[in-house]
Amino acid sequence: MTVSIFLSLLSRQFSFTPRRPASKYNLFSSATSSSHITLFSTNSMAAPTSSKLAHLRQSMAANNVGVYIVPSEDEHQSEYTSPADARRSYISNFTGSAGTAVITASKAALATDGRYFLQAADELDSNWELLKQGVKDVPTWQDWAISQAIEDKVNIGVDARLITADQAKIFKEKLAAKITSVNNISDAEKTSHDSVAIVQIDQNLVDIAWGADKPTRSKDIVTVLDPEFTGKSFKAKIADLRKTIKEKKSKGIVISSLDEIAWLFNLRGSDIPYNPVFFAYALITDNEVKLYLDHEKITDKLRSFLGASVLIKPYNEIFSDAAKVGEFVTKANLQGSDLKLLVPSATSWALVNALGEHIESVLSPVQVSKAIKNDTEIAGAKLAHIKDGVALVKYYAWLEDQLEQGAIIDEVDGATKSLEIRQEQENFVGLSFETISSSGANAAIIHYAPTKGKCAKINIDEIYLNDTGAQFLEGTTDTTRTFHFAKPNEEEKRSYTLVLKGHIALANAIFPEGTTGYMLDTFARQFLWADGKEYRHGTGHGIGSFLNVHEGPIGVGFRPAYLNIPFEPGHYCSNEPGYYVDGAYGIRIESNVVCVEKNTRSNFGEKKFYGFDTITRVPLCRNLMDLDLLTIAEKSWINNHHQAIFNDLNGLLAGDKLSLEWLKKETAPLE
Repeated sequence: MTVSIFLSLLSRQFSFTPRRPASKYNLFSSATSSSHITLFSTNSMAAPTSSKLAHLRQSMAANNVGVYIVPSEDEHQSEYTSPADARRSYISNFTGSAGTAVITASKAALATDGRYFLQAADELDSNWELLKQGVKDVPTWQDWAISQAIEDKVNIGVDARLITADQAKIFKEKLAAKITSVNNISDAEKTSHDSVAIVQIDQNLVDIAWGADKPTRSKDIVTVLDPEFTGKSFKAKIADLRKTIKEKKSKGIVISSLDEIAWLFNLRGSDIPYNPVFFAYALITDNEVKLYLDHEKITDKLRSFLGASVLIKPYNEIFSDAAKVGEFVTKANLQGSDLKLLVPSATSWALVNALGEHIESVLSPVQVSKAIKNDTEIAGAKLAHIKDGVALVKYYAWLEDQLEQGAIIDEVDGATKSLEIRQEQENFVGLSFETISSSGANAAIIHYAPTKGKCAKINIDEIYLNDTGAQFLEGTTDTTRTFHFAKPNEEEKRSYTLVLKGHIALANAIFPEGTTGYMLDTFARQFLWADGKEYRHGTGHGIGSFLNVHEGPIGVGFRPAYLNIPFEPGHYCSNEPGYYVDGAYGIRIESNVVCVEKNTRSNFGEKKFYGFDTITRVPLCRNLMDLDLLTIAEKSWINNHHQAIFNDLNGLLAGDKLSLEWLKKETAPLE
């Protein structure tokens, strides 16, 4: 990254006059406005699911399916969905971002991962069985669904828009293998088992059960992201994409992931809470670029920006156009061509079916390009972290002061205060996810969401974990800090320090090109493992540039997806080991890092070596550190990191005595 880009952004953006974000980028507008969006979960007050399940089962019977799958995702495989697409949350009352519901004529199961075990147990009612994914002897949701279907000799139904073609293929293979493995049955029984199938249901059955109460999708307009924040024109991005299409001897590619479309065209929206994306599809061929949008989202400025090079079409026409381009490729191949269509692995089963047979499933080249930030995007991320650092230092200084004075502050009050402080920053657009403001035992709930009236008071004598992120025009942040504002016990200090040692080890890692996040994961876990401790979540995830706070394809963790994607300079991700004791406390330390090339004494095999640059600007908790467990090198890293934070923030806090004194205290050198 060139220094000039960062300095120009720094001088231009740091007026720090209180200013609300421009309405054109407002993530809190319309369906996601502060007056409409539920910033803190209210699901604890949700009605029992019996009636909803009864309505769903009526539709299942009418469609001749005995097992019905309800994924978390929408048609675009979005991790976080709009209220209109929160079907799994509606039917189960479980509000976590990951999970799949499976409903039979008499049973219902919810499968989710370790981040949500406690939350799911709290939110599910007695109609539901919790399938703890990754726990020994607990079946996957696919295996559970298949076993129920074979036992009851019924079909499995699913909305083909909500699962990928790859997922459908694996699901079918599992079903076929299970049927084949059934032994010691009569020919009649074998025939009945063979009749069990996975079938596509055209109309979503949860939508039918939801009825008139189902929310509608946002009609907010799509906005153009100014060039000063993108670093590359959309025409240049499409030209690069067409090079990939040509290299793969393809006719074109269909893009359905919303963040990929937003990045590719340098556009943003507000259709999904916390994520500046909009509902759309894109079809790029060797001679056409089509963008599929609802007409309410289109403005004259958008048409002018895209120009004649992009044809804007109605959102729902993607399926008919996909069928047409699929037919074109089929005819061309019958005449001797060898064409195909590229299909990213996140494409829905329904859309792949529309495209026809001549397809190649690929890791999306748009996702790959988007993940490697350009100089402007990296400079923007650094600037966003300085702004967020100012806001969070102000918040933590205020919080500690209030607690020491005996003020009663609950978890929602804390999250609301931090949002109010963030809103003072220029080009602040909104939060990047629902703030996890958690005190004491609630901090052990990895993706906890406080509810006003039910949440805990922030207790000065307990650990306080705050996982929070912001969307600025310049970039996206995601920071977790764990504090204790009084006297932590020795076990809390030991656990915090072991997490911190892993955090530092990953931050300091130097590795040869070709190294993946799967390989790096043990850097962060090693000290916890040596103490017989562990955490049930990944260590790091990719982060967008004023886009989704979670983005692929890179990350640090044990997910198979991280096995084959090596880190490269420009990759921007989190570093967030943790440790959690159910019913007592939780610890997580999360900073954001950028992958950079390192100058090493040698370059074995002429390889380049990489490492990370930590760009988060929020101090660590001195009060929770057990200095006897830290090496001289680790203390040096902490001191250097805190000095960088102080250097970047202290001038921006001039005039704010409380915050400046807190910053000095927390960043003072360790002895």
